[in-house]
Amino acid sequence: MPTYEYECNACGHKFEEFQSMTAKTLKKCPECKKLKLQRLIGSGSGIIFKGSGFYETDYKNKGSKPNNDTPSNKETSPAKKDTSVNKKSE
Repeated sequence: MPTYEYECNACGHKFEEFQSMTAKTLKKCPECKKLKLQRLIGSGSGIIFKGSGFYETDYKNKGSKPNNDTPSNKETSPAKKDTSVNKKSE
């Protein structure tokens, strides 16, 4: 459930209210008791991922191998030997 910010246009009182998204907007100020309350539009909040790593722990395939086409892997990998046998047709 989101937290909404309210401000009273009569007395200037500001507060936050933890409400369901389907709940009706509050209209009565808890301080001055007037019906001048207005819900403010905020920027919202971003998603916060906590832990050692979102990608590594949740979605990374542990059996995947690194791509051997990268330049650093080409320099360090041994050359492949040609094991095919050439047969001459006579």
